[in-house]
Amino acid sequence: MESNYPKFTDITTVACVGVGTIGGGWAAYFLSRGLAVRAWDPSPDAEAKLRRLIDAAWPALTALGLAGNASKDNFTVHADLAEALEGVGFIQESAPEDLALKRDLLARIAAAAPGNVVVGSSTSGYGMTEMAVDAADPSRLVVGHPFNPPYLIPLVEVVGGRDTDARATAWASGWYEFIGKSVITMDREVPGFIANRLQEALWREALHMVDNGEATVEQIDLAITDGPGLRWPLQGPMLTFHLAGGEGGMAHMLDHFGPSLKSPWTRLEAPELTDKLRRDVIDGCDEEADGRTIAELVAARDAAIIAVRQAIDGIGNPGRVRTT
Repeated sequence: MESNYPKFTDITTVACVGVGTIGGGWAAYFLSRGLAVRAWDPSPDAEAKLRRLIDAAWPALTALGLAGNASKDNFTVHADLAEALEGVGFIQESAPEDLALKRDLLARIAAAAPGNVVVGSSTSGYGMTEMAVDAADPSRLVVGHPFNPPYLIPLVEVVGGRDTDARATAWASGWYEFIGKSVITMDREVPGFIANRLQEALWREALHMVDNGEATVEQIDLAITDGPGLRWPLQGPMLTFHLAGGEGGMAHMLDHFGPSLKSPWTRLEAPELTDKLRRDVIDGCDEEADGRTIAELVAARDAAIIAVRQAIDGIGNPGRVRTT
């Protein structure tokens, strides 16, 4: 295995393998950083789909600030995977979350990619150890899990598999940081990584509350957006609880509220997704949307994220610390 991974400043072109919602979002972000993108996707309308995704993301990326040489037209779409990987300095794989598909595709990418190019996978929950089993050389395969939409949300969780070269994992973390991402380099593989596990716990409890008639979809969303969600952009749940302890900090918080951990405040098992629960959740979302289309909701979401991020940057974001 070659260990001379490219210098970040030498990389001018990257590949996006899969250009659905996540892959297309990645492509738009790479373009906004002044990089050229070579894309591959088996969909017959891949180029038109990618163009729509980039056009939709570009206003938000422009508002956040483009690199001086950024161009939303600096991409090509290729029918041949090996051709798409020619001359690139990094590869982002964003295929659908199907383990057999991921295994096959990552093996093909590893075989076709230049020997010193790292491959990041956008998987939502699979570990690289289980995805890389068919790759002849899995040493350059790393999880680079983004949060949707990847062109706006800065978080990327990076973790290697059992056979990933530790230098490749470190390189990937450095690369994502170099292009402006906020990176968590995980010490070990955990299904769902960190952010998805936390998000999933809240989601499952929300489903239970709807299923039991304890809260409506709108009440659940309002409880977060007008409650703890307003604190989380600055300080995550741990630091928030630390402050809840007053001058005694987390120690006092645990002494005071620790017994409540045994209280039935949450249920960490997913409910049966019955037809009724599915209908209740879907109907609740439709009611909360109040006639707004998906495109309108996406535009509103993007504008809100931009405003929050700019506001946090404006005050210096004293509550955030980088974790690696």
